[in-house]
Amino acid sequence: MSRLGRRALAVAGGLLLQKVWPEPPDRWHPVGWFGCAMHRVETLGYADDRSAGARYALAGVAIGGVAGGTVRSTTLAVAVCAAGRELRRAAGQVETPLLTGDLAEARLALPSLVGRNPSHLDASGIAAAVVESLAENSVDAVVAPALWGLVAGAPGVTVHRAINTMDAMVGHRNDRYESFGWAAARLDDAANWVPARLFALLVMTAAPTRAGAVRASVRRDAHLHPSPNSGVAEAAVAAALGRELGGPLQYGERHEDRPRLGDGPRPEAADIARARRLTSRTEWALVAALVLLWWVDHRLGRVLVRASDSRRSTDRLLRGRVDLPAPTPAVVVCAADHGVAWCPVRHRA
Repeated sequence: MSRLGRRALAVAGGLLLQKVWPEPPDRWHPVGWFGCAMHRVETLGYADDRSAGARYALAGVAIGGVAGGTVRSTTLAVAVCAAGRELRRAAGQVETPLLTGDLAEARLALPSLVGRNPSHLDASGIAAAVVESLAENSVDAVVAPALWGLVAGAPGVTVHRAINTMDAMVGHRNDRYESFGWAAARLDDAANWVPARLFALLVMTAAPTRAGAVRASVRRDAHLHPSPNSGVAEAAVAAALGRELGGPLQYGERHEDRPRLGDGPRPEAADIARARRLTSRTEWALVAALVLLWWVDHRLGRVLVRASDSRRSTDRLLRGRVDLPAPTPAVVVCAADHGVAWCPVRHRA
């Protein structure tokens, strides 16, 4: 197998492992350790300018790279850094009280998924927030770790998780982080650009009857979103569910009037379960694609090995190093690089 095939199988194994591996407590989670380290870096080096933020981001990338080089196992790195199961579990914790009409409890659970102010949200607003979070974070927590693991192994996974964590910590548009968090936010946009588009393709695979609507929604609505990646993910999920996402929202004291994504009614509590099933299917589709890539690589490798062995045998024949029993004809037809040639062969007793 080539390195690509081995990594594809390792990433698929990591995604499967995170489905069954219990999530460690925050105090023992490597991502939590990284967050504590970066909080210390911020305390020591904060300044209200982009250059300080760039140094902060560079330090985080370096820590992530060292961690991946230390771990070395792509499977283990993906299992630790991917969080599809945990994401859907957190969504379920909001869904349960929302289905029973307990808005107060649902609002208390919502901050584990989103950063917006839940105090003014009604049931539909809470459901929309959960669905949007499932879409956006499926890119960050599932597709991107898998892709970067495929490209760069364990260091690719851990560097991406470092970038994504820094964006969650400082990539906010407020007085403190507008300049300082700029570098981390732009790195996160770059690291998730391809994974977001890949997620839209996976959504089309997971909801084939809505593939046309997903494609149309992404092309029409995604660019209206302030994030180049969240808009793609949210537009794809909105179309797959036949619901409308986006609209006004509140982040602390900051109000945003987001564009509407998709067509249809606003989400309801029951749509959270539909979104959870959809994102689960996209994850399984990703695992299947990785296994298929490994299989193709494995089969292609065997074909190339056989071709190489055949070529070496032909070369030995042409150099007269193969004993041919009599009465072998004095000439054989051999395939040359640029056509067919008649090659004399010496008989040996």
